[in-house]
Amino acid sequence: MSMSTNDLDTVFDDSWGEHHRSGMVAVVGRPNVGKSTLINRIVGEKIAIVSPKPQTTRKRQLGIYTTPDAQILFIDTPGLHAPQHKLGEMMVRDAESAFRDADLILVLLEVSTAPGDAERMMSERIAELHGETPVVLALNKADLLSGDELTAYAVANSALFPFAAKRQLVSAVTGEGVPDLLAQIIELLPLGPRYFPEDQLSEASLRFIAAETVREKIMLHTEQEIPHSVAVDIESYQERPDGTHYVSAVIYVERDSQKGIVIGKGGEMIKRIGMEARTELETMTDARIFLDLRVKVLENWRKDEKMMSRLGYRPPKEDE
Repeated sequence: MSMSTNDLDTVFDDSWGEHHRSGMVAVVGRPNVGKSTLINRIVGEKIAIVSPKPQTTRKRQLGIYTTPDAQILFIDTPGLHAPQHKLGEMMVRDAESAFRDADLILVLLEVSTAPGDAERMMSERIAELHGETPVVLALNKADLLSGDELTAYAVANSALFPFAAKRQLVSAVTGEGVPDLLAQIIELLPLGPRYFPEDQLSEASLRFIAAETVREKIMLHTEQEIPHSVAVDIESYQERPDGTHYVSAVIYVERDSQKGIVIGKGGEMIKRIGMEARTELETMTDARIFLDLRVKVLENWRKDEKMMSRLGYRPPKEDE
């Protein structure tokens, strides 16, 4: 379901005044360009999973950044790419539908390389879809280059987005340029109220966070097709009276051979995944976590919309 600021319940808070700005910012870019890393950097905590694998983000996620004068709702969208299955098509439609919900579009490019076909395709698509919505261009990974080489790549990437209202060199990893980028975004947002409490950083549920944390560990420790063939379904999340959290999760893969790899020899891989996921979840929740993981085969689930829907991957409606 699409989101817009019109759908959000305003928090009645007298701390924002008539000059307060707020709005939704769709963060778009090709896979693995650093969208989740940038949002985690801005909000100050990890709210989106990160891995070196492309297409880590599959669903829109909301990161909330609040100052005394502004509240920015960052939508971390799946990367724009040429889809090869139903899941990929859903991810691209979800990213593009975010354009229609946003008050501002933040395009993230990798400035450490020359632009290619993927960047040109993205430029054309955003030019078609952004309408009157302002566009800000963030040139990421600026810490990897310097001097004439950085200038040349910055100019080449910027040339693809002549319609961008602002441009900024940044490093999502080091934080370089991020304060200036935030100032540019706030300047272009409409006047508006605060939609979430100032200490809230995300709207994600504990079930969603648990599923994404397990999937992140799988992506970090497996190779080839396995990271993209995996889905995680939280069958049960119980907060017990003694303060402990019991989490039962099923890891779905598409083939028996993938199941064997995820489990590992003597169960070593699934134990490693479970231990790392449990440790991270305990840090996030400040509670003791009991994590029960099982692995099942669901053949070709990425090509079947009914199976995708069962696992929580629902494409946006055409009119959203």
